[in-house]
Amino acid sequence: MAGTDRSQETSFKACPAVILVEPQLGENIGSAARAMANFGLWDLRLVRPRDGWPNEKAIAAASRADHVLERVRVFETLEEAIGDLTLVYATTARSRDMQKEVLGPEEASGNMAAHIAGGRHAGLLFGRERWGLLNDEVSMADAIVTLPVEPAFASLNIAQAVLLMSYEWRRTGAEGRALPFSDGLDEAAPRQELVGLFEHLEGVLDQTGFFTTPDKRPSMVNNLRTALTRGRFTAQEIRTLRGVISSIDRRHERPNPNRMKKAEE
Repeated sequence: MAGTDRSQETSFKACPAVILVEPQLGENIGSAARAMANFGLWDLRLVRPRDGWPNEKAIAAASRADHVLERVRVFETLEEAIGDLTLVYATTARSRDMQKEVLGPEEASGNMAAHIAGGRHAGLLFGRERWGLLNDEVSMADAIVTLPVEPAFASLNIAQAVLLMSYEWRRTGAEGRALPFSDGLDEAAPRQELVGLFEHLEGVLDQTGFFTTPDKRPSMVNNLRTALTRGRFTAQEIRTLRGVISSIDRRHERPNPNRMKKAEE
């Protein structure tokens, strides 16, 4: 979906930190940064990225999510990366043999929103591309967050997981339910204009002999009105439709040269 509005200023509202533990590919870091930027997150932390930092491939994949990349912090240990956080969730697609509460993305986002609204800090842990988070890393989290994926194919790309959690985070706030632009649809025409369309059409259909069976006319009229009501036509659309009906009516009234010639013969 293209359509970034460069005239809009970037918002740096309080949000969860996204911690990528030992990410291997720069492309995944960049794609994760882009996903975060899409939904208003900006605090990206890396723990021992395999190819170091900064990373040209990450910059290319981020598609100009520069405000996220410029604020990336790199840590040697997970303990350092989460040191200022008072709520930490570990994302995983696998069941772990430990006593940890398991949350869905919506509940986890709601909890983090309430936590951050209280002036505290929260974060989400994401593991390596090949095997995710280690158990000792998950053990440092307050709870596990998992997604309602297909069990037979549960593994997600890191950037995909970050995207889904960023989206859920966005939905927890008031701005998350406000779309970036409206549908641009004009208001539906007043009902009196729609009734005028009904009467115009039905009058022409009476003149052209459309209602061949008088006793069926009421039900046919009801069907036509029901179908036209679903259209939610604007005033301009109703004027256009009435113009079409008038044109058909005039053509029906125009003498047919072939018919007149046959009558003369």
